[in-house]
This record gives sequence, C-alpha cells and structure tokens, in this order.
Amino acid sequence: MATTTTTPETATPEKKSNPVTLTASAVAKVKEIMAQQNPVPAGLRVGVVGGGCSGFQYSMQFENGSGAMDKVFDFDGLKVYVDATSLMYLQGAVVDYVETLEGAGFKFENPNVKSTCGCGSSFQA
Repeated sequence: MATTTTTPETATPEKKSNPVTLTASAVAKVKEIMAQQNPVPAGLRVGVVGGGCSGFQYSMQFENGSGAMDKVFDFDGLKVYVDATSLMYLQGAVVDYVETLEGAGFKFENPNVKSTCGCGSSFQA
C-alpha cells in the first residue's frame, strides 16, 4: 500500500523526497559564495552536461531564475534548479562540500554512474 503526501507545507521537507540532495556543508558553502556576488543570484543550477573524458560532466552555476523545464528544490532557503534531462542522471545523487589537506571543493556521489575518469570530474552513466 503506497501513500503520498500532498501537503508538503505542513511537514518538514525530507531530503529523501528530493531526487538530488545537497548536504548541509554544501548548502552553507553555496550560500557563503552567493552572498559575495553582486547582485545576489536567486539560486544554484546543478546539472549534467556532455563532455569530459567519460562522456558527462557535472555543472554548477548561479542562476537568477528557473527555466520552463526546471524542477526547483529548496534546501534550507537555497533554491536549487535542475533541468529535466539532468534530473535523470542525478536521481539519488548527493552533492557535498569537502575540505581536505589536498584541497576543497564540491563532491558528487551519484549512484547512476557506471564509471568515472582518472581525474574524477567526468563520468559515464
């Protein structure tokens, strides 16, 4: 027996319900960078584009609004835009911000990836 919730405004949004998830550290870092922009962007676009040594690459850029085919997700007040095509490749993906001795940056953990390249910035689905 399956149930669906049709009143998300009455409940706290669960990250599991979103096809793509940004961790708290990723959201905090994006907000920090956005606050330094002039003018401040409306949100963040996360997507997949063709290219790289394995066929696809992740894309992140600031946006001033959503497109006609975008899905919009809210992460602690941060609007995240994902186009319909990218959504297919990002289903279940988690975007994190990590800081290590080797460097800092955004890291994608994507269950749809079949293989990645040596540099780790492109993938094959």
